[in-house]
Amino acid sequence: MKLLVLNGPNLNLLGSREPDIYGLQSIAELEKSCRQTASECGVEVDFRQTNSETELVEWLQEAFTNKLHVVLNPAAFTHYSYALRDACAAVTGSGLKLIEVHISNPHARESFRQNSVISAVATGVIAGFGFSSYHLAIRQLAGR
Repeated sequence: MKLLVLNGPNLNLLGSREPDIYGLQSIAELEKSCRQTASECGVEVDFRQTNSETELVEWLQEAFTNKLHVVLNPAAFTHYSYALRDACAAVTGSGLKLIEVHISNPHARESFRQNSVISAVATGVIAGFGFSSYHLAIRQLAGR
């Protein structure tokens, strides 16, 4: 089984951007830990990050076409991207699973971060557990 682990804007700055919220580990360390968790679960991950809404939508369409489950951290796109929401709906509407993840807990932050246009079409949401949010999602999709 292969999973897509997709990351939205500014997550390339992990480890240096707001470390009090997102921690001190880099995106490279997140990727390494996701690959380790996937390996333990007997699955493969294709880990990607982009600052482009267009690219993220295209990757979700790739998941739809290739029948791949998705772990998605939409980052700032969480709150307003209807294009991303529609691409997520295509994935889950086809019977595939998509888990929305967040490193921090958006509900404990600024009011504008407390709304997700993605959550209503996601299979599930895991937030507030740091990098473990990803690991929990990978384990869930792997059936572990």
